[in-house]
Amino acid sequence: MEPVYYPVIGLARTIFALQGLKFTVKGEENIPATGGAVIAINHTGYMDFTYAGLPARTTKRYIRFMAKKEVFDSALSGPIMRALKHIPVDRAAGAESYHEAVNRLRAGELVGVYPEATISRSFEIKEFKSGAARMAIEAGVPIIPMVIWGAQRVWTKGHPKRLGRTNTPISIAVGKPIAPYEPASALTDQLHATMQEMLLDLQKDYTHDPGAYWVPARLGGSAPTLEEANALDAAEAAEKAARRTRPPAE
Repeated sequence: MEPVYYPVIGLARTIFALQGLKFTVKGEENIPATGGAVIAINHTGYMDFTYAGLPARTTKRYIRFMAKKEVFDSALSGPIMRALKHIPVDRAAGAESYHEAVNRLRAGELVGVYPEATISRSFEIKEFKSGAARMAIEAGVPIIPMVIWGAQRVWTKGHPKRLGRTNTPISIAVGKPIAPYEPASALTDQLHATMQEMLLDLQKDYTHDPGAYWVPARLGGSAPTLEEANALDAAEAAEKAARRTRPPAE
């Protein structure tokens, strides 16, 4: 038993119940009972990692998530993240976190990765980074695709959080393991195509409110298209880069 992770999951389940979240999970049997695996998850909101761990509990396993270093630097969340043995990622120097993840995979851990790297403002599957595939290849472990839908309604980028009792339905699907193979680019393309298909399948049975901010444009929502979201991300990245190089005010 994990002395910290186990009670944290119990607390999370209590909070989910108080919020009235209604989970539908399918494919949890695809989480291996033993051995390492990369768990690749789509990224639509700030809370989706808390939901991604639920299918792994079917086999009483825990996922070690890769998360940005700033979360670990926080006086509030940092001690919890370290106690849960998650993996900090310094985006300016990612080699250390990459090697740590590979070592965890070789040791038989489940490592949670967001191939999109950042939240998708369009709620569509963004272009993937190759890290998940490269880790799986180097560690010799499968990739387990996981798609979550509805998490963006709880708390997502650019919109107010809704952490009260909202009775929000959240759908989770776990795909069949994908064996690692080279080149990493081809494996990344297969993972992307698989998760896109899984997302479309989840959305078929989900009720979408016309015009809602959390609904993709192709389903009648007011979320930006993937192209528009990419432009917003690029503008935000350029502004952050400009702030880093801007001389301090006198």
